Amino acid sequence: MKRSGSPLRGAALAALLLCASFGAQAALFEDDEARRAILDLRQRVETMRQQAEQRQNDENAQLRRSLLELQTQIEQMRGDLQRMTGQNEQLTRTITEMQQRQGEIDNRLKQSEPSKVTVDGREFSADPREKADFEAALGVFRGGQFAQAQTAFAEFVKRYPQSGYNASALFWLGNAQYATRNYNEAIANFRSMLSLAPDHAKAPEAVLSIANCQIELKDTRAARRTLEDLVKAYPQSEAAQAGRERLSRLR
Repeated sequence: MKRSGSPLRGAALAALLLCASFGAQAALFEDDEARRAILDLRQRVETMRQQAEQRQNDENAQLRRSLLELQTQIEQMRGDLQRMTGQNEQLTRTITEMQQRQGEIDNRLKQSEPSKVTVDGREFSADPREKADFEAALGVFRGGQFAQAQTAFAEFVKRYPQSGYNASALFWLGNAQYATRNYNEAIANFRSMLSLAPDHAKAPEAVLSIANCQIELKDTRAARRTLEDLVKAYPQSEAAQAGRERLSRLR
């Protein structure tokens, strides 16, 4: 009975050992699979993390590029705005300068336009330059610079041959020549003045001045005739009264 029980126990023991061996191998297999699964999971997580990080980096890079482009566009727009502002300012300055120039031109045109003047009781039109030149020459005469006045009035008559000032200019030219003892030239210009404007307010004085020049030239006969003509032509003038007094001294 003992012999017959021993093989059974051995078989049972062997079966138990075999099962244990299979169980150990199964457990070992399951551990390897688990480790591989864990490693695989870790790898997948790492891959997903790297991919997410890469996407984040790409997105950040894209955002940086977009931001840079936006900043560039802003700078361009700012530059364009500054240029437009500068252009507007330049345009404003240009318009202002043009308006100022237009005003200056208008003023010059107004200043160059003839205007009515009255000299020695005679009214006529004269341009501003003409008036200024006559008044300048007269100022030189009144300043006692008779040689310079002679030149100034002679140039005036040449420059403005049709001027309404000419009768007065010839009168003062003759007086300047009388003052510098150019008696013959003075007589010629006084006569030109009388021929141009015999009714001039200073015509009687011009006739008297001719007589004075003739007296200085010792031409008493001619001076007497001139004074007689003065008294006859302008009997009510102060020059005629002075002429009568000189006639009495010449006789």
